[in-house]
Amino acid sequence: MKKIFLCLLLTLVYSFTFSQQTSDWKNYTDMKSVNCIFVEGGTTWAATNGGAFYFNLQDSSYLLLRRVEGLSSTIITAVATDKNNKVWFGSSSGIINVYDPLTKEVQSILDIYNSDKSSKTINDLFITGDTVIVSTDFGISLIDINNFFFYDTYFRFGNLASNIKVNSANKLNNQIYANTDFGLAVQKAGVINLSAPESWDVYTTANELPSNKIKKVLLYKDSLIVSTDKGLAVKTSVSWKEFLPEFTNVDITDIIAFNDSLAILSENKINVYATGKIDLIFSSSDNHTGLAHSNDQGLVIASSIGIKRLNFQNNVEIYYPNGPERNQFPDMTVDPNGILWCASGKDGAGVGIYRFDGEKWSVTNKVNYPQFNTNDLYRIYSAPDKSIYIGSWGYGFSKFIDTTLQVFDFYNTEMKGISTDQDFLVITGFDYDSQNNLWVLNYASADKKSLNLLTQENVWYYYSVPSENNLYIEQHFGLVIDNYDTKWYYSLDPTRTGLFYFNENKTFDNLADDKSGYLTEASGLNSSTVLSVVVDKRGDVWAGTNLGINILTNNSTILSQSSPSFNISSVFSLRQQTINAIAVDALNQKWVGTNEGLYLVNSDGSFLIASYTTKNSPLLSDIVRSIAIDEVSGTVYVGSDAGLTSFLTPSIKPLDTFSELFFFPNPFVLGSGNNLLTIEGLIKDTEIKILTVDGKLVNTFLSPGGRVAYWDGKDQGGILVSSGVYLIVAYDQEGNSVLTGKVAVLRQ
Repeated sequence: MKKIFLCLLLTLVYSFTFSQQTSDWKNYTDMKSVNCIFVEGGTTWAATNGGAFYFNLQDSSYLLLRRVEGLSSTIITAVATDKNNKVWFGSSSGIINVYDPLTKEVQSILDIYNSDKSSKTINDLFITGDTVIVSTDFGISLIDINNFFFYDTYFRFGNLASNIKVNSANKLNNQIYANTDFGLAVQKAGVINLSAPESWDVYTTANELPSNKIKKVLLYKDSLIVSTDKGLAVKTSVSWKEFLPEFTNVDITDIIAFNDSLAILSENKINVYATGKIDLIFSSSDNHTGLAHSNDQGLVIASSIGIKRLNFQNNVEIYYPNGPERNQFPDMTVDPNGILWCASGKDGAGVGIYRFDGEKWSVTNKVNYPQFNTNDLYRIYSAPDKSIYIGSWGYGFSKFIDTTLQVFDFYNTEMKGISTDQDFLVITGFDYDSQNNLWVLNYASADKKSLNLLTQENVWYYYSVPSENNLYIEQHFGLVIDNYDTKWYYSLDPTRTGLFYFNENKTFDNLADDKSGYLTEASGLNSSTVLSVVVDKRGDVWAGTNLGINILTNNSTILSQSSPSFNISSVFSLRQQTINAIAVDALNQKWVGTNEGLYLVNSDGSFLIASYTTKNSPLLSDIVRSIAIDEVSGTVYVGSDAGLTSFLTPSIKPLDTFSELFFFPNPFVLGSGNNLLTIEGLIKDTEIKILTVDGKLVNTFLSPGGRVAYWDGKDQGGILVSSGVYLIVAYDQEGNSVLTGKVAVLRQ
């Protein structure tokens, strides 16, 4: 009983220690999709689907703002700066952030986010004097820039319905103009109570506007110009009339006035109107969302591929910060060199594979490697020999090593694609067995051979798994191989949903001794809908379902018994969770990605160590799609549809032999906080003793199992030690290897 209590106490202490040690959080997002820009002189602020960034034309420098830097949301929809040089950001969630360039601090305004409105997107921010005019999906709000106080919100404009979407708003000639999908609402001159619907005049097609869908209003040479999805109009003394007939029935995305010119963005073309003449100065197939201008930069365009700048010779320059090619991370892996590789997508959404070396992102696709035949690269696996295997959606798979690419598909192997198109070959899983043979999982083989083997001698074998009952089954995913060379994978095909296993018994040609099976809810799983599967460092199989995690132990009985007697247990702390991904770290702990955040459980799943969501961490989304771990550095990568997040953990692969111990901080200052001394340079299962300089034992404990351990500065009785110099002795459990060092302790 004492041993059990002590183990539980150590687990709790280490769990607390571990949760305190996640550090160096970083976000990585694709910022090429720009929703809005604000230009001033030679600088540009961009609101994107991956956060916000600032670009300085003079030195080509960037400043990136994401959740790690303080933004509350990832999809930023509006940006403006106030007279105090603070930058205001609106988001799709309704949160408004204000960034102070002097203090580097970000403040959040949550009034709209916390409102009862069903749609809360901030569509536009316009700042005039001390007031921010906020255009939302339900009306207009006014905020004081000095104290962030909401001093009014308008839901009803004239005879228009309540709570309508306002695309943008501005203030001209002391009147607010609200641009909606149902007409143009204009504040009546001199009125004060704008909450009253009668305080607004409304103009529609009945007043000769070309459309009720109003995009923008501006002053051009003292005339009011309106842009709509069907052309332009100019205000007359009594009504409106068509302006520039060349744009009749043309969807006008944006207009801006500068000098004596009017720039018109429409159908991804830019025309400039001046002195009665229209000139087409730019055309592109890219999607463009807005225009801006400054005398230092010329015309600046918000686009789907970054910031475009039309210099004074109308040449195009494109700017965006380095990052992943897309905010899509269906699968990831870390190679032995610590390089992160990411697959991108399927069904036309893929853009190749992207890799991150710790400093810079790069992309590999069919542009630089035409052998890929497609950019729908959906699965990725790093082999022990440093090969990278890439599963495509329809064109087989590729082996990538150094700069050499080898393709395996329907034409040079006997693998068959889907039943309706056998050369459409989808590969969704890879793993090496104990003899370094490659096993490949076919998503939906027309000949019902789901598993394929490529030996080290380059000989192929193709297997129909008996437990698939000779059915044509689609949606095979998640191939892993356990310590007994049993292959595990799952299917989401409604005809046979569940977890499969197969073992050829190391006789590739003899099918008579093959072992296979099929596990479902009836077998003891929480659910037959399996969504992820991994093998941990003990050889246990962890299966993530839409109703939590099951752990399968006693798996050696697959080979020794005709009816294997699995021990199937559940992870209680993650019951009812949808388990999208599971990754095993250097300490055999499990990082679990769900639809409600990221979780860390201990090695056997009996204890929840930590949980991370968008509310308590810089995670970009609570829906985690994939997880990859670099055991050498302790880095955990978390992929979502909003981008990638990484952080450092103390779960670092232990050294094979002792070399040198490192202690930090040194001196170790003991205060009232939960400060810890880091001891680094350990081998697996190191025992550590803390001694006084005269040899008196102060404390003793085991390392968590990795390269790093921690001391809280306390003796065996839980009391903080006195100031002085202490010896730290680290040794293996057999006592064959011993390493010592000194640390100075200062007691405050």
